Amino acid sequence: QVQLVESGGGLVQAGGSLRLSCAVTGRTFKPYAMGWFRQAPGKEREFVAAINISGARTYYTDSVEGRFTISRANVGNTVYLQMNSLRSEDTANYYCAAKYSTVVLTRIAEYDYWGQGTQVTVSS
Repeated sequence: QVQLVESGGGLVQAGGSLRLSCAVTGRTFKPYAMGWFRQAPGKEREFVAAINISGARTYYTDSVEGRFTISRANVGNTVYLQMNSLRSEDTANYYCAAKYSTVVLTRIAEYDYWGQGTQVTVSS
C-alpha cells in the first residue's frame, strides 16, 4: 500500500517562505515521478510543480516559476517544495502526488497516488 505523507504547511506573511515535504511510504523500492498540486477554496485543483525520478527534469506552472523550487532527496522517494516570495494568491491546500513513471507528469489524471494535503495560508 503506497501512502504519501506531507508536512511543512502553515501560516506565513506575504513575502515569506515555507518548505513542504512529501515522503512515499510502502512500495518505496519503485521509482516515482512526483508532483505538487494545490486547491484554493471554491477553485479546482491545479498543477504547481513536478519532477522526474532522477531529479534532473522539473516543470512549473507560470505563476510560481522563479519563486518555487521542487527537488527530491538523493535516495528514496521524498520530494520537497521550497516556496519563496509567497503571495496571498498562493493560499491553498497543497497536495503531493506520485506515479511509477520515468517522465515528468503535470496533469491530475496522470497520477495514481495522492497525499491528504497540507494547508498553506499567506497573510497580506
